[in-house]
Amino acid sequence: MGRVLPLLALRAFAETGRHASIKRAAEAMGVTSGAVSQQVRLLEERLGVSLFSRTRYGVELTEAGAKAHPTILSAFDQLEKGLEALEASNATASVTVCTVPSFAASWLVPRLGRFTSRHPDIEVRVEASATLTDLRRERVDVSIRHGLGDYPGLETIHLMAPELIPVASPTLLTDGPAIRTPADCLSYPLLQDSARADWRLWLKALGTEDDPRIERGPSFDDDFLLVRAAVAGQGIALVRDIYAREEIADGRLAVALDRPWPSEFAYYVVTLPAAIERPAIAHFVAWLIEEAQAPQLPAASA
Repeated sequence: MGRVLPLLALRAFAETGRHASIKRAAEAMGVTSGAVSQQVRLLEERLGVSLFSRTRYGVELTEAGAKAHPTILSAFDQLEKGLEALEASNATASVTVCTVPSFAASWLVPRLGRFTSRHPDIEVRVEASATLTDLRRERVDVSIRHGLGDYPGLETIHLMAPELIPVASPTLLTDGPAIRTPADCLSYPLLQDSARADWRLWLKALGTEDDPRIERGPSFDDDFLLVRAAVAGQGIALVRDIYAREEIADGRLAVALDRPWPSEFAYYVVTLPAAIERPAIAHFVAWLIEEAQAPQLPAASA
């Protein structure tokens, strides 16, 4: 008891062991790689043992380091949780959620009024970004990710699996040739996703042979932009159904062919394992699941 602990050196040891990289440990601590190396070296000199050995891929814990690392890492994680609890005790209940712009604009934001009406004491902050959020380093409580659901070390809850549907301006479809089969869509300009993959996958899944016309048309890196281009009559867009419901309902878009195709990708609610224990986050996640299971409700109502 009463020992003066070299906390900075111990933190450098914990983060370097966590990431198996001095560079990534430095990024996590907000310091230089040289500073991390110096602190680890000072700790090794103080203890008289070697804590890491270098490999071609980075660093790895020695036998002595591996014995101590789990306990020290857990201690710093507990300190961080304690600090978060202290901050939360004197702060307005809040939830920061991050997702891609298209999902935020077309699905999440129009529905937030219902959550605010139910929980007026919880402040929701929405961050729309195409960049993958690191929940361990950034001040984000909930991330809504589109993928296969493989997020190691995080709490992952399946939210929804939208279907791809071909949509276009009603005027474009009325003035153009009839669409009776998936291949008939190739008679129109195709509005492409950024990878130019969705049209090829959809047509192949529905039995259409490879065709050079599949590659035609401008590409967009966001479903929201695809929908806007389709509304403007620039061609047929293959989009996730949740992004075009409002436009279809008010007549700005029409389904070109009723052949929806389920992709393997889905939307997942992702949090840190302990985050869901916070009442504000638990309420928000429960509301997200409720909304996803009731798509027939008008998005803008409160």
